[in-house]
Amino acid sequence: MGGLLSTTLLAVILSPLLFHVLSAATSPVAPPVSRMLSFVARAIASFTSLIICAAYGVVASAVLRVVGYGGLSQYVVARAFKWTMWFSTGVTFKVVEGEEYLKTRPAVLIGNHQTELDVLMLGCVFPPYTSVSAKKSLKYVPVLGWFMSLSKSVFIDRANRTNARAAFDGAAKFMREHAQSVYIFPEGTRSYAEGPELLPFKKGAFHLAVQAQVPIIPIVVANYSNVLNIKRRVFGSGVVPVKVLPPVQTAGLTTADVDRLTTETREDMLVTLRGMAKSANGAPMAMKADGGVPHEPVKKEL
Repeated sequence: MGGLLSTTLLAVILSPLLFHVLSAATSPVAPPVSRMLSFVARAIASFTSLIICAAYGVVASAVLRVVGYGGLSQYVVARAFKWTMWFSTGVTFKVVEGEEYLKTRPAVLIGNHQTELDVLMLGCVFPPYTSVSAKKSLKYVPVLGWFMSLSKSVFIDRANRTNARAAFDGAAKFMREHAQSVYIFPEGTRSYAEGPELLPFKKGAFHLAVQAQVPIIPIVVANYSNVLNIKRRVFGSGVVPVKVLPPVQTAGLTTADVDRLTTETREDMLVTLRGMAKSANGAPMAMKADGGVPHEPVKKEL
């Protein structure tokens, strides 16, 4: 049994390398085949990295909770995932503006949600003493769900508005008492956008910030459909720029201010997102992993 498990694990780890070799070999003569092989290679590498880091996270979270640093669990595992993915796929995210705002604590961090690769974005951007909110169903996913439970994730039952409000109440109290920040994707689902677009924002993150009376920190990730495009089966290497906007204060605000707060914050993020695309002449912003960039401004910042 142990031999079979070891063989399976070795095959999973080595298979992306095989696909990369085949991709490189077929690139000159069959670009579509090469592109598909590259997609498969990085997809397998990403899934393997996620499972390995989630398993590591279960152990790390348990240990950190025992020694009194449970609030650092997701930060520690996020950084492990960042470097694992950089090594296995050549993809990473880099904050090019406003990194100092990530030190604000506690806060509700919000960001645009493009694809499954946003898990890696969290791994690269996540500040210490921050946890994610997630739909309740993820709580029961083996390994990943265990890690999220141990690392103090906030689970939201979207099918039950009463439970969702109760979860936000508990999160607000926990944030104030432990100076713990929370990261939320206000779009509520992945957009799979191929341009600088945002879906409508849900109000949960803004209600939470107002209830906790903590700042909102908007995080804008440049469109990276040239790195990962599920529909077109494209998955390449690259460095994706990220901008962190100044904190939006909520002190003194009430539920009556949530609609305005949601609208204004979304508009600010959309203007920034479009500005990033415009600086790249309308093209997706991710740079090549070898350091090449599609436009001069980001090259100077990086």
